[in-house]
Amino acid sequence: MTGTGIFIRTFLRRDRWMMFWWIAGGTLLYYSQAPSVDATYTSQAEFDRAATSMEQNVAFIAMTGPARALNTIGGQVAWQAMAIGAIVAGLMSMFIIGRHTRAEEESGRDELVRSAAVGRHAPIVAAFVVATLANVAMGGLITVSLLSYGLDVEGCLSIGVALTLTGLTFTGVALVAAQLTDGVRAMYGIAGAVIAVSYALRAVGDVAENGLSWLSPIGWGQAMHPFSGERWWPALLPVLATIALVGAALALFAHRDIGAGLWPSRPGPGRAGRPLLGTLGLAWRLQRGSIIGWTTGILLLGISYGSIGDDVEDLMGSSEFSEAILGAGTSITDSFYAFAILMIALIASGFTISSALRPLGEEEAARVEALLATALSRRTWLLGHVAMTVLGTIAVLVAGGAGLGLGFAMVTGDADAVWRYLGAMLPYLAPMLLLGALARLLHGVVPRVAYLAWVGLAFCVVVMFFGELLRFPAAVVDVSPFSHLALAPAEDVRWLPVLVVALVALVLSVVGQAAFRRRDVITT
Repeated sequence: MTGTGIFIRTFLRRDRWMMFWWIAGGTLLYYSQAPSVDATYTSQAEFDRAATSMEQNVAFIAMTGPARALNTIGGQVAWQAMAIGAIVAGLMSMFIIGRHTRAEEESGRDELVRSAAVGRHAPIVAAFVVATLANVAMGGLITVSLLSYGLDVEGCLSIGVALTLTGLTFTGVALVAAQLTDGVRAMYGIAGAVIAVSYALRAVGDVAENGLSWLSPIGWGQAMHPFSGERWWPALLPVLATIALVGAALALFAHRDIGAGLWPSRPGPGRAGRPLLGTLGLAWRLQRGSIIGWTTGILLLGISYGSIGDDVEDLMGSSEFSEAILGAGTSITDSFYAFAILMIALIASGFTISSALRPLGEEEAARVEALLATALSRRTWLLGHVAMTVLGTIAVLVAGGAGLGLGFAMVTGDADAVWRYLGAMLPYLAPMLLLGALARLLHGVVPRVAYLAWVGLAFCVVVMFFGELLRFPAAVVDVSPFSHLALAPAEDVRWLPVLVVALVALVLSVVGQAAFRRRDVITT
């Protein structure tokens, strides 16, 4: 264990900003539900009607969890935030563990560090301690933030403990996954699959009430019943699971070589398949997992929103807050779905930016220079990734619109909703591609700060959701490309702004590609 303390301090210093944003985001996810719910309903009777409607919606239960005490603010916070919060904690833990274990071994830095007087288990123990501190901090801040809003003390403690213990369980899963593979991406794939399966088991178990939720760490946290008759004995399940997983990880670590995994890598074919002989095929191979994952996720998100059907007024209430959020429209249903379409488009923009930044990741991993040493030109190589970004964005956007229409049709029987909501979604392709073009421009001109493209997306989210409430100046709102589009289906689509935004996106993309061809390739 020699050197564990030094590793802990080093890891905390390296991860301080990453952990800050994960913890802040997780805390905001929980805390924001309280004032939002409190401001949505003008009376308890209205709150009760909304709760009854939610309790009868199978899609809501599958998406968020069992319906308990939904006519209370605390019950709504637990219902709306716990499932997603568990995923946030799981992903944070996965990335912390992967960054300080498998990624370090893959890069060769771990072997260099071990040439000094360092205990064999020091790095892995330090990674576990840092992940534990991050989960405890997130759970603690969630508890404090909800207490500051005046919610029940025992419920606040229960929901914070549930989040922390769920995060620790997924920390143990990530530690085991890091011993099985010899690559960080494969390790993320295993840990991410466990998180996804846990969510699916919880969803099926909650809907069918067949006990499958007890096989899911997410279900264990919700079984503690925060704000709905708290019970503490389910907390033993994640504690025991964490102990078992960490013990298993340490045992597996003792039986493998540094830099290797217990599952040996399979050798690839001697020659590349025909699709990989072109840049488009290579870009698809590199980005297909992301495209498929985002498309599936946005499709399910669209279905979940569409499954609300035309019960929008009961769910949203009639308060001034609801009217300010939804805005004016031909009906509250159209206004709600215009808001939902905008939200889906903004979330889907995350794929566009990540896809546009994938070439930068290839550069930083030193895989591009070898390719460009052949007859492959920079322009051709980059165009393959540009094509994947455009085609992937179209696929993700179509999935969101189709899912929204399908969900609505399944509840109301209105089959025309599929085409109606798909048509309302498609104009958002232009601002999404503009954000991707911004990322490409930064990649070409100032690659070291290209990740600031995510700040652009955050700005758009704040402006579009809170700009009117916070009374932002019109000049600030107009910076967002989404602000120039009509809020269909509440408003008629205006194609001129769509074409102008698309033209700006094209110009930024071309300039970014030209800048990339004229600068040095990142080699370190």
